[in-house]
Amino acid sequence: MEYAREKHNRSIDRIADLMGLANKWVLYKWLESGRMPAILIRPFEAACGIDLVTRYIGHSANKMLIEIPTGKRVTSTDLNELQSSFAGAVSLLVEFYERKNGSDEALAALTGLLEDVAWHRKNVQEHLQPGLELEVMS
Repeated sequence: MEYAREKHNRSIDRIADLMGLANKWVLYKWLESGRMPAILIRPFEAACGIDLVTRYIGHSANKMLIEIPTGKRVTSTDLNELQSSFAGAVSLLVEFYERKNGSDEALAALTGLLEDVAWHRKNVQEHLQPGLELEVMS
């Protein structure tokens, strides 16, 4: 909710309204107890503008999440960012093995790198098997 407030200027009332809740107190109750109905996780994330709950659930189950590629053309800047992610992750990995600390940072960087590489893999795969183009009928 802090993200929604800081990035989108959304109050708890607005988040509850966007979720279709009658009032903010229901949302407060769920957040306090940590027991939000699963069917409302996506509306909550959409209202907040970030998918942290989905990521938490996936990562806590040792699953890797990637955005589904939209067929976006990759630029040299995108590839440079990927290379930079590789370098950063390897640097944190070396630091971890040498000093035996910083495991959280190394894990986060490696997870992000794996997600980025998986996205590019799926993008190449989609390029090799393009989707069916549909014509708009008038």
